[in-house]
Amino acid sequence: MTEMVVVRSKIKEIAEGMNVAGDFAEHLNEEVVSLIKKSCERAKANKRSTIQARDL
Repeated sequence: MTEMVVVRSKIKEIAEGMNVAGDFAEHLNEEVVSLIKKSCERAKANKRSTIQARDL
């Protein structure tokens, strides 16, 4: 399992009164980690060591 980079309590805050399934945070975390990794690859391909919004 990947280390959590999303905060479960913040998900519930944003969901405003909705129930949040137990596996939602884990799947969201996987998506976020994937986005970060893809951004890193794009930045490296462009010879940068800083990921930026445009890498998303």
